[in-house]
Amino acid sequence: MPRANSDPLHTAIEDAFADGPSLSFTESGDGSMPSWFRVTALAAASIGAAGVLLARLTASSERTPPAVMVDRRLASLWFRQSLYPRGWTLPPKWDTIAGVYRTNDGFIRLHTNAPHHRQAALSVLGVDGERNAITEAVLAWQGEMLETAIVEAKGCAAVLRSLGAWAAHPQGIAVRSEPLIAWQDYPSSISSRRMAERGMPLNGVRVLDLTRVLAGPICTRFLAGFGADVLRIDPLEWNEPSVLAETTLGKRCCGLDLREPKHRLIFESLLASADVLVHGYRPGALDGLGFGAAMRRSINPDVIDVSLNAYGWSGPWSTRRGFDSLVQMSSGLAQFGMQRAGADQPIALPVQALDHATGYLMAAAVLHGLYRRREGIVSTAQLSLARTAHLLSDARTTLQDSDIAAVCDHDFNEDLELTGWGPSRRLRFPMTVGGFRPKWRYPARPLRSDHPVWLESS
Repeated sequence: MPRANSDPLHTAIEDAFADGPSLSFTESGDGSMPSWFRVTALAAASIGAAGVLLARLTASSERTPPAVMVDRRLASLWFRQSLYPRGWTLPPKWDTIAGVYRTNDGFIRLHTNAPHHRQAALSVLGVDGERNAITEAVLAWQGEMLETAIVEAKGCAAVLRSLGAWAAHPQGIAVRSEPLIAWQDYPSSISSRRMAERGMPLNGVRVLDLTRVLAGPICTRFLAGFGADVLRIDPLEWNEPSVLAETTLGKRCCGLDLREPKHRLIFESLLASADVLVHGYRPGALDGLGFGAAMRRSINPDVIDVSLNAYGWSGPWSTRRGFDSLVQMSSGLAQFGMQRAGADQPIALPVQALDHATGYLMAAAVLHGLYRRREGIVSTAQLSLARTAHLLSDARTTLQDSDIAAVCDHDFNEDLELTGWGPSRRLRFPMTVGGFRPKWRYPARPLRSDHPVWLESS
């Protein structure tokens, strides 16, 4: 049955779209992921929000938007893993030294999946990549001093803080004052450019994707599933093998070096004819490449610009590198789980819920922007993992539920997905709009598999 609007999660998400539709969809399925927070409810609400905004976009003014249905069990499973290889193995999710370590006054998490982040942590600690040596070295440090040193070395780390400590921290205060989605509007000179009358709802919509692990790629995966031409651009040297089979579904992937004049011209040409730009650079990073907000608007004043960062858009940490697992440590989520469980180690969320939920909220922001552009308004939207963490921190549960059933054969799509690494089974998507699920044009593929060009209009 439709969720009541009194649900605080739904109310908070509705409030992020001030002139948007009511967040009303039909929810089915049983169970919740094991957590002291309402992770499954957040999964269903964020996916449902993207569905409701898509339904509004696809409906003409003369008819009611198609019904949106969300299976909460499948939503939980997609927040964990949607792709299951047949005859091959996914790369490890974590680098060998990534994880939680005990400091002399608490705990710290090191995020070392990227080679340069790994090297930053090792250089500060003064050890090689042997885990026992790292454990001993970390134990000699006070947590906040080590966190600061690694961040200053351009690495990624986060000490364990409580909800109360984060609420009193200058960055926690800044994040709490920010909206879930920060909007800025400009007049538009076009209406529904290249949106097809028939076929998939987003046929003809061009999405330029400058995002990497993990929220942004989830956003653009959703858009690709409903027909958008998503072109992902990565630096020539970048790789993230542990998540590509999950996140490149439905996209074409190319490589550009935005420091090279020839590649800059290609990027400008792509941006000039894009409908949507989704990016996850830290504040100021695109400015440093010569593509700040003013320049982007001069190249394409009608592009819908949706951006993401880790720790929020104001406050002393707004430019800090971060990932879901680090924000869970900083914002008090992991400490609350540890406290409630009576554990001697931080208890993370059962999935990277901040990434996934923020990704679907970004997709909803894109869809809201496409709808508003019909009315002569072009929008920018800013989201952050830390602000989604604040949303979830208010959605606590008194029970640690753990009754999501294991994956079954009937949970999968009928056909194998022939990915760039081998055949796989993909779970059925948890949401339908008007009875239809997304249908991705391309299987998942390695980065830089395609040329940096748009498809011909559908």
